[in-house]
Amino acid sequence: QVDLRQSGGGSVQAGGTLSLSCVVFSHNYKSLLCMSWLRQARGKEREEVARIESDGTITYADSVKGRFTISKDDAKERLDLELNSLKPEDTAMYYCAADFRCYDSLEYRGQGTQVTVSS
Repeated sequence: QVDLRQSGGGSVQAGGTLSLSCVVFSHNYKSLLCMSWLRQARGKEREEVARIESDGTITYADSVKGRFTISKDDAKERLDLELNSLKPEDTAMYYCAADFRCYDSLEYRGQGTQVTVSS
């Protein structure tokens, strides 16, 4: 069983910065092979914006590459996302996700946190 608890997010003007954190509660944290951040804007499909694998391999969606940074702190069992140079189109509900396999869709998800970027 994996429980993900998110914090951070909020409202910011375009060009601003926000941070998201996701604490992972699991007896098998070290067995999690993939963790990611997803977002879903109103009326749009869910999009994975960043993924980090247990070996440190990182991938980003083209829409956020160069602006968002995903990282994890294995000692604290925490996943982070730094969002820089935010744009109004980044406005969405953001979710952290994790799984013991690196499937396209990861099974365990956090409760979600809203990010709103005004122009």
